[in-house]
Amino acid sequence: MIRVLFFFAVVFVLALGGAWIADRPGIVTLDWEGYRIQASLLTTLVALGTLLAVTVVVWGLFRFIWKFPSITGRFMQRRRKDRGFDALSQGLMALGAGDAYTARKHGLQADKLLKGDEPAAKLLLAQAAQMFGDHAESRKRFEAMLEDPRAKAVGLHGLFIEAEQAQEPVAARHFAEEASSLVPGLKWAGKAVLGYQAVSGDWEAAIATLNRNYSGKLIDKKTYRRHKAVLLTARALELESENPDRARTLAVEAHGLATDLVPAALVASRLASRRGDIRKASKIIEATWKQAPHPDLADAYAHVRPGDSVLDRLNRVKHLASLRAHSGEGAMAVAVAAMDAHEFDEARAQLKKVLRSEPTQRAFLLMADLEEMEYGDQGRVREWMSRAVRAPQDKMWVADGMISAHWAPVSPKTGRLDAYEWKQPETSEEEAITLEPLDDALFEPPVLTAPNATAAPATAEAEVAHADPENLGGDKASSDESADEVRQHPKDAEAEAGSHSGEKTTEQDKDAPKADAPRPAEAAEAEVDLVVIPETDQPPKEDQARKPDGPKMKDGKLVEFPLSHLPDDPGPDGDEDDEAPKKKGAAVYEA
Repeated sequence: MIRVLFFFAVVFVLALGGAWIADRPGIVTLDWEGYRIQASLLTTLVALGTLLAVTVVVWGLFRFIWKFPSITGRFMQRRRKDRGFDALSQGLMALGAGDAYTARKHGLQADKLLKGDEPAAKLLLAQAAQMFGDHAESRKRFEAMLEDPRAKAVGLHGLFIEAEQAQEPVAARHFAEEASSLVPGLKWAGKAVLGYQAVSGDWEAAIATLNRNYSGKLIDKKTYRRHKAVLLTARALELESENPDRARTLAVEAHGLATDLVPAALVASRLASRRGDIRKASKIIEATWKQAPHPDLADAYAHVRPGDSVLDRLNRVKHLASLRAHSGEGAMAVAVAAMDAHEFDEARAQLKKVLRSEPTQRAFLLMADLEEMEYGDQGRVREWMSRAVRAPQDKMWVADGMISAHWAPVSPKTGRLDAYEWKQPETSEEEAITLEPLDDALFEPPVLTAPNATAAPATAEAEVAHADPENLGGDKASSDESADEVRQHPKDAEAEAGSHSGEKTTEQDKDAPKADAPRPAEAAEAEVDLVVIPETDQPPKEDQARKPDGPKMKDGKLVEFPLSHLPDDPGPDGDEDDEAPKKKGAAVYEA
């Protein structure tokens, strides 16, 4: 639009000038060498314009003829360069498509047409060789690029990739450091240098590199704070034994940068507790527990004050678990502390909640330990352990598919900083296990059976008579006689006992008092005691073979045994046959 207006303005000015000259006629006279030429003013101006135009055309033609060779050379050079750039473009497209052969072909053509002065053509040939698998040629071409200042950073990057593929970390670190010093804003160089410094354990240099990367805006603030906390934690763990004061300062700074970093909280609280600052150590663990519950945090919190009793540790762990309600880690931490304090009911209740909501192998194993500690029931211990085998795995430190029991600042597989995560290992659909539903009876206390040194009798009355014939009113003679009959006719006695189970068949059985109904004269004096035999008072091995499967019942009631004939009681003398039932109570072995 502006050009159109300018054109009309020029035309208007020329027209205005022409009209002004036409309104003022005149004659122009040229007197030179005896010749006089006269013409009007308008004719003179037109002649001068024509002469000027012819002069310009003639000068241009002469100049073209004079510079024709150079013009021809520039034309051919421009045409050659256009063909070279066209080949370069096609080679880049082939390289992007993964066609290394075509990319190399066009790269050679482009390098030839461009006379080896184009860095892009060199890069195309180097990457084509790299994709083709010819690493020797690739390294040769990247090294040649180092001589060109325009392509030196590109050559260093290519050599860095070649060194990593050849598993040469020393060379790769050298190229990355050189590229980082050459161009401070290179993201790949700054990241690579940081990674190699962290893998080698050079924490101080890694922290300095991280600060440079953040100053160069290569990473955001959140990543910077997290990575710096990881590096400070690693340095604190290294200095914990030789320089605890410096380690404590670094750990506290790391905890401030990343509150949810469990290793930072652990080392900071451990050093604060060692210094005697129990309150500071507790606050650090509590802050981290609210964001990331971890069993190591619970253990450190329980032992934050050395020398505390088990009940003090239990109360402290309960307070920690209350800070993150409905947490499985908190419930298991309380269960462990309760087991140490022999508060088995509390431990059982906490483990029951965990097994109902988040069943894992650790929870089942803790339940097996609880059964072992409280009752020693090996059957139930095996039951819980068998369930633990089929249970999902517990959370572990996982980095790039590798599982570890301990945290580390870098991945041992890829060297990536802050790679470890506290989570459950991934399992495939084939490895997934469906747990059987847990019955409430599994959480109930097991049935305790009293030890019995004799073989199980056929009937309840026979068991009472066999326990102590003297205290039950029978004389020794009749008891011995009855025993002789059993020895003489064992088959008949067993058949009769099997056919008349629970019935009285002999006069001795009729005279014997009922174990579940004491005589009226003894009712006021007899006292039934619940006797539980400790685990250590086990019967001899020969008696264990004859131990009955469970408590003996008569008419739906437990059989009562005289207190005078417990396993450790040698029994009364023969003179006290008549008075023993009146003075002794009955002991009930209850499940």
